[in-house]
Amino acid sequence: MSTRRVAWKWLLLSILSLAAVAAIALLIWWLFIRLASPYPPDVMRRANDLQERILSFDAHIDISPRFGSEGREADRDGPTQFDLVKAERGRLSGAALTIWAWPEFWTGANGPHRPTPGFVEAARHEQEARYRIITGIARDYPERAGIAYTPADFRRLAHEGKFAIVISMLNAYPLGDDVSRLDDWAARGMRIFGFSYVGNNAWADSSRPMPFFGDSPDEHGGLSELGRQAVERLNDLGVVIDVSQMSSTALEQVAELTRAPIIASHSGVRGLVDLQRNLTDRELRLVQKTGGVVHIVGFSSYLRAFSKDTLAKVNAMRAGFGLPDVTNLSQASMPADPAFSIWPEKKFGEYARQLYSILETDPRAGLKEFGDAIDYAVKKIGIDHVGISSDFNDGGGLIDWENVGDTRNVTAELIQRGYSDADIAKLWGGNFLRVWEESQRLAKP
Repeated sequence: MSTRRVAWKWLLLSILSLAAVAAIALLIWWLFIRLASPYPPDVMRRANDLQERILSFDAHIDISPRFGSEGREADRDGPTQFDLVKAERGRLSGAALTIWAWPEFWTGANGPHRPTPGFVEAARHEQEARYRIITGIARDYPERAGIAYTPADFRRLAHEGKFAIVISMLNAYPLGDDVSRLDDWAARGMRIFGFSYVGNNAWADSSRPMPFFGDSPDEHGGLSELGRQAVERLNDLGVVIDVSQMSSTALEQVAELTRAPIIASHSGVRGLVDLQRNLTDRELRLVQKTGGVVHIVGFSSYLRAFSKDTLAKVNAMRAGFGLPDVTNLSQASMPADPAFSIWPEKKFGEYARQLYSILETDPRAGLKEFGDAIDYAVKKIGIDHVGISSDFNDGGGLIDWENVGDTRNVTAELIQRGYSDADIAKLWGGNFLRVWEESQRLAKP
């Protein structure tokens, strides 16, 4: 074989080798892009562009009492689902950061303890701790975040490239029986107020009453007299009323009494997953009729029913406690059997521990199920009355929406479903800002 032919042969082999390496590199790059993003590149490009232009608002994010401590500073990409680094990466304009206190019990070594008068004071201490943490974000990082006291503040902060914090409060329990505390908290910046959490309180019945605490369904028949007074006072103050977590009767009464639009800050739809915590079609329409907004929440069990395998494990566990099989998803989702009212604290605590350890293994929902719930709500009450929330740091989080840094993926899911840019802007924040503006317009401070 001539020298020239050998040279050409080696040149050809080199070219083929380089082509193979390039093909492998291209394949690796394509796989990386596909793994990094669950959406096609053109969809992500549009989502990225849109996220830069719209005002995006998450209607419910919780803050851990440890937030701001070493390793969990607001300006560090830390272990929690929210911080300023992740918010900037996801281009989330702002959120309702929630001051909340656990309901009428404390969990110790032997499980939950029934309430005592000192629990109200402990809950107030928890409120104050969270308030200091939330306001501290704006105080310590003024170049990156600020408190939004009005919708105009929200828009200004977002246009300045700062994270807009809307202060919300969940659970009236720590306020005792004093409606005037609403004035105090409104003066301190609270702009959203939710009456209920797990368990009834002196103001309203919860969608999840707890027999262990002595609760009964519709204990107050919805709202108590305190609760009725609170609706009027919140309207006067221009504070947006949040009906997530309330009993059906309480929600209906709020919708009848309010003169301003209301919101559900973090709820699912019962038409898809039959949990008491989710809203029925009738409840969706009650919020709509006030001009309000239902924010669909990224909470897995509210979007995807428990698997048969998980329910079988729950029933097997219940049999060990001498309880019958669950008859509905709500009964499976939390310890709410009437029999718990007479159980000792240690036994109840062990049941709750085993139950939640089983539920944590249930397959998680993703953005498909979240999009399905958005679609359902939009078809029932219209695009102008639906919004978005995550419930991060208190159980929220889905496949491909693990923290606020994944905000663009939510937008990409909506784009794939055919929502226009204008409609996505409404879902992400426009609808809430309209409700907030109307609430302040109707106020009588």
